[in-house]
Parts: sequence; C-alpha cells; structure tokens
Amino acid sequence: MTTTPPAVPLLSAEALKVMFPGRRGAAPARAVDGVDLDIRPGEIVALVGESGCGKTTLARSLLGLVPPTSGRVTFGGEPLGRSARALKAYRKRVQLVLQDPSGSLNPRHTVYDAVAEGLRIHGYAGDERAAVSGALARAGLRPPERFFLKYPHELSGGQRQRVVIAGALVLEPELIVADEPVASLDASVRGEILALLLRLREELGLSALVVTHDLGLAWNIADRVAVMYLGRIVETGDVEQILTAPRHPYTRALLSVLPEAEGEPVILTGEPPDPSKVPPGCRFHARCQVLASGEAERAGVADACRTKDLPVLAGGAETRVACHWAAASVGAVT
Repeated sequence: MTTTPPAVPLLSAEALKVMFPGRRGAAPARAVDGVDLDIRPGEIVALVGESGCGKTTLARSLLGLVPPTSGRVTFGGEPLGRSARALKAYRKRVQLVLQDPSGSLNPRHTVYDAVAEGLRIHGYAGDERAAVSGALARAGLRPPERFFLKYPHELSGGQRQRVVIAGALVLEPELIVADEPVASLDASVRGEILALLLRLREELGLSALVVTHDLGLAWNIADRVAVMYLGRIVETGDVEQILTAPRHPYTRALLSVLPEAEGEPVILTGEPPDPSKVPPGCRFHARCQVLASGEAERAGVADACRTKDLPVLAGGAETRVACHWAAASVGAVT
C-alpha cells in the first residue's frame, strides 16, 4: 500500500496551534498545541486519537474553517490565504466529508441538488447534469439517474454516505478530509465505503486525511498514521510499522483493545487532561502504563516523564515518537 512519497507535500501544517479562550478568566484551551503534519499527493493519512484529543479541530484548521492561533498551513507549497476569495478557491480543491451523512444532507433537497450544490456555489460553467452524474457514478451509485430525484430518507445509510462523497467529488478536489467517515454505518457497510476511498485514490490520485478513533480502520486504509493526544502528535509513521511495532505507550494502549490484538488489553484510567491545564512533562504521564508499572523508573526516565516537556515531532514520512521511555529504550526518536 505504501508508496515512495514525492519531495513536496500536498498539504502541510507547520507548528500549528489553535487556542480557544478560557471561560471566566481560565487559561486558554490548547486544542492544537504545535503540530507538524504532511500529506502527500495520492497518500492517505489516518489521524487517530480519543475523543477530545484535538484531531477534529486540527482537521478543521487544515480546511481553513478554524483559523490557527499561530503556525501556518500550506497547500502545494503555498501558504493558505485567509481572504474569503482565497478560502473559497482552496475549499474547491480540499473537500470535507462529515461523519453523519444524515446531518450532512438537507432532507428537503434531492440527491441531485445535494451533489450539485457545490457546483452552484463555485459558479460551475460546464454541464451540471453530466458532472453530477459522473460524481454519483464514481461514488458507486449506479445508474446515477436512478438517484437524482430521491430524498435522503429514501436511501440507506451507506447510500447517504456515498451521496456525501459524491458531493465532495463533483468539484474534482485534490484532497478530502474525512471525519469519522464510517463511524455511523453498520459494520457490513463500512468495508464498502473504505474500499471506495481506496479506489478513488487509485483512480483519481486523490489524497485523504481520515480522522478516526479507530486504529483498526487506519490499518485497512492508511499509508501513514499520526497518533494525537492532548493537542499534539505523539507518534507518526508508516502504518505497518506503527501498528505492528508501536513505540508510544498511548499507541500501544489504543492497539491493545482491537479485537485482533494479542495479550491483555491496556485499560487507560481516567480522562485526558483538560487542554487548558496541560500537565508538565509528558502530557500522557498521568495515564501511562509504562510509568505506573515501574518500567520508566528502571529506564531512568521517570522524572523526565513527569517534568520534562517533549519536542513537537517534525513532519515528514519518517517514523517518529515523542516519548522519554521510547527514546531511552530504543535510541533517539525525534
């Protein structure tokens, strides 16, 4: 599945931060706290983490929907503009596919109108009917004309998600950002939608950022994985290496609860810390099984885990991990 990436990423986040004002004088919430992330042409990257880790905020910032507090987003090597005109042009090239197709589709719009909406917003001057038909066909709704006059309530969950995907494809984007694209679907349909995304990558050269809490999904679709915890990427690299030989204790815990995992599952205690009260040291240390078991103490890094911050992981295709214990156990990791 993995291909040799070209030198220039299609989309990049560089030292990206998104901070939300605190309530009633509280400190700002560091939803995204320094992230470097690259997505290359024709590549599928899975952004993985628990709810509340900042992955959806990161995705929305990459889309230009949430302005960064600092850092920058580049597309094709050019900084993302902030004017309405620049963002409109950008969103034609980078499209969002949301988690809940029922919430994404206007119940009063036919399938045809739902897919044609983007064309109309962007003033498409070509053959609208042909464009809508082609997008529906590429999304696996054939013959497309059969679906033109249907309403969302007349479709299955999988068909609704295909309509949402067709609405993104009709503008011929270079990249899609799919936020939990199969979370609301039955297990029998999930594989079909994942297979569709892979086929679109092969046929159209489409890149994708897939936001998910499910490392099993990442295994089935991604070229690379970026694992996020409390606003930062804590491990990133080739999907096979990350999922067969994870180095960060958080990644190991997420993998341990998959049905196909061997050994006892690692049950994380407590909730992720408040992003307005990021703890000192490694931000995972209060829930870390390696620290709790004494392994970090034996490796001589327990104090560092509790007190020494870790650097932001650089972007790129290399496997990287932000963990004092992993660094001590295996060597330099940044």
